[in-house]
Amino acid sequence: MDPNTRGPEEYGHDADGQSSRQRPPRDPLTPDFGQHSPALARTVQLVSGDFLLTVNPVDGSEIEICPPAERPARPEKLTPAARAETDRAAKPPVPPGPTRTAQPLLARQDEREQLVRKLARGRSVRLVGSPGAGRTSLLDLVADDCADLAPDGVVRLTGFHRGPADLLYDLFHAVHNAPLHRPDQDELLTLVREIGAVVVLDDIEFGGAALDELLDATPECAFVIGATPDVPAPSAESGIEDVVLGGLDRADSVELLERGVGRVLTEDELNWAGDLWFESEGLPLRFVQAGALLRQRDRMRAGADAVDEYVFEDAAPADAPFDAPFGGDAGAEEVPLPSLGEAAGPAPLLASRLSASARTTLRFAVALGGEVPHQAHLPALVGDTHADAALGELADCGLVSPVGSRYRLAAGVQAQLEAAGYGEDLQDHALTAARHYTWWAGHPSVTPERVCAEADAVLAALGVLVPGTTPPGEGEESPTVRLGHTAAPAFAAGLHWSAWERALRAGAEAARLAGDVYEQAYFHHELGVLALCEGRLDRARTELETSVGLRGALSDKRGTVAGRRALALVSDRSGTTPGVAAFAATAGEEVSDARYEESQSPPGGVPTPFPPVTDTTTLVTHQASAPSSPAASHKGRGGVRQFARRNLVAAGAGALLVAVLGTVVTLGATSDNDPDDPSTQVGVNPSASQGIGDDSIGADKAGGDEKPGDTGTATSRPTDPGPDGTLGTSDDPTPTDGSTEPSDDPSGTQGSGGSPTHSPTKPPSSPTKPPSSPTKPPTTPPTDDPTDPTTPPTDDPTTPPTDDPTTPPTNSPTSSTSASGPAPSSPTQTTSSASAPQTTDAGTPPSSGTDSDPVI
Repeated sequence: MDPNTRGPEEYGHDADGQSSRQRPPRDPLTPDFGQHSPALARTVQLVSGDFLLTVNPVDGSEIEICPPAERPARPEKLTPAARAETDRAAKPPVPPGPTRTAQPLLARQDEREQLVRKLARGRSVRLVGSPGAGRTSLLDLVADDCADLAPDGVVRLTGFHRGPADLLYDLFHAVHNAPLHRPDQDELLTLVREIGAVVVLDDIEFGGAALDELLDATPECAFVIGATPDVPAPSAESGIEDVVLGGLDRADSVELLERGVGRVLTEDELNWAGDLWFESEGLPLRFVQAGALLRQRDRMRAGADAVDEYVFEDAAPADAPFDAPFGGDAGAEEVPLPSLGEAAGPAPLLASRLSASARTTLRFAVALGGEVPHQAHLPALVGDTHADAALGELADCGLVSPVGSRYRLAAGVQAQLEAAGYGEDLQDHALTAARHYTWWAGHPSVTPERVCAEADAVLAALGVLVPGTTPPGEGEESPTVRLGHTAAPAFAAGLHWSAWERALRAGAEAARLAGDVYEQAYFHHELGVLALCEGRLDRARTELETSVGLRGALSDKRGTVAGRRALALVSDRSGTTPGVAAFAATAGEEVSDARYEESQSPPGGVPTPFPPVTDTTTLVTHQASAPSSPAASHKGRGGVRQFARRNLVAAGAGALLVAVLGTVVTLGATSDNDPDDPSTQVGVNPSASQGIGDDSIGADKAGGDEKPGDTGTATSRPTDPGPDGTLGTSDDPTPTDGSTEPSDDPSGTQGSGGSPTHSPTKPPSSPTKPPSSPTKPPTTPPTDDPTDPTTPPTDDPTTPPTDDPTTPPTNSPTSSTSASGPAPSSPTQTTSSASAPQTTDAGTPPSSGTDSDPVI
């Protein structure tokens, strides 16, 4: 039987409906785990909501926004033929072996009719019964009766280890044709609201508000729910009625036992059956198992040659009692009836009389927590080419019961077998199963859907092996980690995401215990991608940052890039800035630590090391406000980063300008502390300044026709700007020779010879202040000079320089250079240079470098 295809023969029938025939032995019996050729990695691309997910089992799944061209169309519903195939796949396979005649259900007709009537009226109902009460068999009959009640037919679901969200997706895929498509929550709710079907949900594990959520999401469906008494009851507002399924009465129990044995019971067997009925309260499963005990007892009593003696020698009369030995041999071995204790817990006794393959299968089932591997896996696990027939033996004995599309140990069998010693080599059987499932799930011919069908067995093997995981030897791999890494991508591609999450968490824990950092990074990455697909952004960020950090330590650049992309998508969805891990540098790689958000100035402005400035020019800068929505703040990653850089440059330039202005103004405001500073002794004339359109500062220029020693006369500068308010235009008044005009003599005094002396000054090499800096007004307003009323202005703007080599210039802050050669000997007369103050190397004037006027 091919484990990769589910044809008619897998359900116990050939294509013509007849029972399957015996197959020839398989060769080889088991796969070679150590020498198989490596297969290519199987990648699957699917759509989850508005994400395009590429399941990559090597570096980790990649997720991105689904392009419009890749988005699937609205899912269409299955055709009746496709629904029939889906319904057949939802049933457990028929065990191989002789065809078994279906027995009618005893004493359940009233419950059956009651359930069908409620479903026909569109009402949901819950069937409550103890394990082994025949709940699953009754639901199968009800499903057959309701095949034509709803437009979408009957949908069979199992609630074993399934939550409300899992069941909604199972219902969606059971009705719609949507391969590799997992809609988001809103789209899912829209689609399931349009489903009109009778949903047969068995083995449910939740109730209350969770059940209300499931019912509210499917208003057009009628549910018949199978549950045990320990499952929480539905809420009062749900409107679900309970139908209780009790035990059989004594007569029905005896009838069921006789059907199982195939003959009429003897007096001793009737008494034994009565005691069993009282102990089990009429539970049908106990009488199915009791019938198997009696059949085994009959075979043991008859012996190996019972059939030959009956057919060829002296056959017993038809009315002979069953106790009479065949052939009249009074010495036949007498087999006693099982004790009441053995009948109440018959699993060990029944298993002891089964074949070796069946007993080994039970050991695997005990090791896997009650999960019976699919019959196609039994030959490889057991080591017998016909071990798949063991499932038929177990089903005939009542040791297994159907759960969904597979089998599990029946109620109470697990504990009975463990008490009988079937769990002693539990770790060894779980390890064998893990290695087999690792090889099988990673084979390219095995589809993800087939792996999902064995999800419970795979997860059970992981659950057993993970706590005992230890670091492997040199050159070895942990089988537990390998199983998790192999099965998880198949669960993801098969859209069984609850199993995907459980496999990832088990694999992450196994990798931690084994010390495998690479595998830890892989499992954390997958958990982050899964959380992102489900909308759990905080969990996604945590898992992805952990994965990126681990892969950065391993220098796994490809994996790190995949993690960063997923982190960027998380940040885009949450409207926040990616964490540091999203931009962390890998080994040998430098990555800028710039963030996506814009820089913002502190509330008090940019701090500077200078004193606070009270009188400065206002600096107007642009401060971007916070984005109004996450989408607006993430339009372009590159554009935001460039804008942040420009903002930082502008803020830096503004801070520098404020610092310069503050320094200039502060030094100017605090330069009056020295009382002996010549700058405080201001004369009556204004300071020299540079004229408009002139490269001089008001000093007379030397003429080529003057004689040596002749310093010339000072010129008079107009102070009246005229009607237009601008100096130097044609409407300015012409200076006269009147004695009332102030003199522009840069020295402001006359020498002892009666004529003013002048010295050429060096023009400033650099501006003393920035162009935008305000100038300090004179401390004393200019007035007319009352001491020299007779000095007329001259029209000669230049005077020859007087070079006096005996008097070098000096920059002393307390004295100034002379403008006419040697300083006079009189201590009461001081002169000042007309040159601009010198600047320091930093571009700021010295503390006493202000313009000063000569005083008398």
